[in-house]
This record gives sequence, structure tokens and C-alpha cells, in this order.
Amino acid sequence: MSTHTSVIAWGSGEDGQLGIGKNDEKEWVCVVEALEPCKVRSVVAGSRNSLAICEDGKLFTWGWNQRGTLGHPPETKTENVPSQVKALANVNIVQAAIGGWHCLAVDDEGRAYAWGGNEYGQCGEEPERKDDTGRPLRRDIVIPQPCASKLVVRQVAAGGTHSVVLTREGHVWTWGQPWPPGDIKQISVPVRVQGLERVKLIAVGAFHNLALQEDGTLWAWGNNEYGQLGTGDTQPRSQPVPVQGLSGLSLVDIAAGGWHSTALTEDGEVYGWGRGEHGRLGFGDNDKSSKMVPQKVNLLAGEDIVQVSCGGTHSVALTRDGRIFSFGRGDHGRLGYGRKVTTGQPMEVPIRILPPKVVGGRENEAEGHWIAKLVACGGRHTLAIVEWQNNK
Repeated sequence: MSTHTSVIAWGSGEDGQLGIGKNDEKEWVCVVEALEPCKVRSVVAGSRNSLAICEDGKLFTWGWNQRGTLGHPPETKTENVPSQVKALANVNIVQAAIGGWHCLAVDDEGRAYAWGGNEYGQCGEEPERKDDTGRPLRRDIVIPQPCASKLVVRQVAAGGTHSVVLTREGHVWTWGQPWPPGDIKQISVPVRVQGLERVKLIAVGAFHNLALQEDGTLWAWGNNEYGQLGTGDTQPRSQPVPVQGLSGLSLVDIAAGGWHSTALTEDGEVYGWGRGEHGRLGFGDNDKSSKMVPQKVNLLAGEDIVQVSCGGTHSVALTRDGRIFSFGRGDHGRLGYGRKVTTGQPMEVPIRILPPKVVGGRENEAEGHWIAKLVACGGRHTLAIVEWQNNK
């Protein structure tokens, strides 16, 4: 039996990143109507833009477009309705990522693509010109082009000004500007990250990186000013080091926000570390301090979490039975429950949208409810895929 899925969005819409046809912000969830004809498999929320991947491999983008981040010539500064990336229409996209102002995608044959801002080589192309001080001049890649062409890629991840890919052999490669601009010379040719083998998942924040190996060990490298590497200190690392405090846990998923990180165990428990301001770690209203090592998010204990997504200043957790919890900075409605209150207390996001339409255009008269299947946190907005489930 086929199921009906919808994409929902909430939070800031000033750049059109909600995809609802206007640039309003939403304190409650709303449906991205333009994606209703497409069975969406995955969504990604960036700092100011969004994308969706359909079951047939088509890629749709919307939101901020001043740097070519939507994958087509920026005729408008923002676009508030999803549109297909025509340059990738003939390939089957399976996964994608949004960085500071560039995007990455990978198809079913392991070929990677990049577009958007490229002044630090983050799209995999050497910036051609420099100013009088030797700094690269801005050169945007407005049409997706192949990158990391010598690699067979399994997963892509994008940081503020750098890119990271995981190959099918379990190796990690990176290029671009991995530190805040000016600290380290950028590279436009992929370089393998040493010391990592048999990696199964990667996650990238603004300027920090996580890699989960098949043996369950979690490694981190990059900037560490808020303890986002989980090393017990705030010293940056140019090479991967083990994340502390997770030994003996069976990790199944990881996520990185701008300056914070999370790990998920197979028992549905969440661990968080890094920047704690605004309560984005979920440790409670009175505990907004940064954490140098992972700590269990006890306020989500017993909820059986299957996915966590970290945004700029807020986070969202998904339960096995399809409920959504949000916590962190609350302005612009990014927490999704009708109040612009900043809180470190995880609160459930109500999915109050109409049932799917049936033949004849009437609302579905059968008793049922929406369950969430995937969540994606952006800078100031959130996306989710929900599925209609009839009550038995």
C-alpha cells in the first residue's frame, strides 16, 4: 500500500527557505505545497536555503540564491518556491549537503557535484584571481559541476568554507578552507584525512568535523573553541583525535551543528557537547554552558530517539514513533510550537496539518495521524518529512 508523505517547514522564512511561496516566518509547522507531487526521500536545511531529494533522484532547491547556492543562475536574490536543479536532471541524486554558501551532492554511481561560493576552493575548483593582498576573489559556481572526480563517493558533507566526502572504501577526503578564513591556506584539490579507516558516517559543522568508524569509535578534528570536538579542552586539532566519554557505547548516528555536536546510541540515547548557549544541547533551561566532553541528554531519556539534527543555534530530535522534539534558540519560530521562547528543555513539535487529500479532492476522511520520518535543522529554520498513518 502506498503511503502519503509531505514536507513540512517552520521557522525563519526571510530568504524563502521555507519554500511556502512567501517570505514569512512560521511559528507552527506548515506544508511545502510545491513538493506535494514529488515523493521526497530526503531534505537538507542550510543557513539560509534548503533542498529536497525525490525518490526518482531529482533535486529541488529554494531560499537564498545570491551566491548560486540554488544551482542555477541567480536571476533573483531569493526564491520561496522549490525548483528543480536542471543541471542534475539526468543523474540520480541520492544524498546532498549545504555548507555556508555552497552545496554538494552525490549520485547513485558515486559521482560528486558542487556549486555555490568557491572563493576558498570549497567547490573543488582553484580560485582563478586574487586581490592585491593575495586573498582570492569571489568566484561563484552557479551551475553544479563535478568535483572529487577521482573518488567514488558515498556521502558528502559541507562546512562553512570547506567540503568533506566519505568514499565507498571508508576513507575521508577534504578540500576548501577548513578553518576560519585567513588561518590556513585553502586547497581546491581533495586531500585524504590521515588516520581514518573504515568510516561509515561523517558530519561537519561550521569549522569542525566528525567521523564515525565501523568499530563504533568517533573521531573529530577542526576548530574547538566551544569544546565541539569533545576532547575535554578547547584546543583545535588539525588531525583526527578520538572523542572522549563515549567508550562502551554503541553509536549509530552523529550530527554537527554550527558549533555543537551530538551522537546517538542504538538504545536511542542522545549525547551532546560543544556550544551550549541558548540551550541548544538540551540540558535544561538552567544549563546553557558549553560542554568539553559528551554528556547524556537526560531530558530525552526514554524517548527512543532515532535521529538528531543540529542547526546553528537549535536542535531537533526524532523519536522512533515519529514525534519531534526541539530545543534551543526560539526566535523566528524555529522551535515550531507557537512560542518564540529560547529553552534548553526539549518540547514536542505539534504536527497540526490537514490530512492528505483523496480522490475527488476531499480531505482524507479516515482516522489517522502524521508521523515524522526525518528532520533537518538549518540556521533559523527546520524541515521534516512526515507520513500519514491511518489509525487501525
